[in-house]
Amino acid sequence: MNRSTGIVRKWAGIAVGVNLLLGIPGVVPVWLLWYIASNGPLASLGWTQREPTENDGIIPMLLVGVPVLTVSVLLWGLANWPIRRRTTLNWWTYAPAALLVTLIPTFTLMIIL
Repeated sequence: MNRSTGIVRKWAGIAVGVNLLLGIPGVVPVWLLWYIASNGPLASLGWTQREPTENDGIIPMLLVGVPVLTVSVLLWGLANWPIRRRTTLNWWTYAPAALLVTLIPTFTLMIIL
C-alpha cells in the first residue's frame, strides 16, 4: 500500500465518522421535515392524517423548521467541504454518500422504534 492510498483511507474514515456524528443531532431536522410534510401537503393529498392537536397551520411549523433546517444544512456543508477537498471524489459523488451516512442514526431509530 502506497502513501496516497493510506491518506485516502484515512480521510474516508474521517468522513464517515464526522457524518455519523452529524447524524445524531441530524435526527431533529429529519423529524421536523416529516412533521411539516405529514401535517401539511401530504395530509392535504390524503396520504397521511393530520395530528389531531395540530391546528395552528403551517406558519408556526415553518417559523421553527426553516431556521433549524438552515443551520443543519450549513453545518453539514461546512463540515464536509474541507473533508471532500482531501478526497479524490468530486462533490456530486461525495455528497450523496455523506448524506446517506448522516442518515444512518435516523434509519436506526426508525427501525428500533
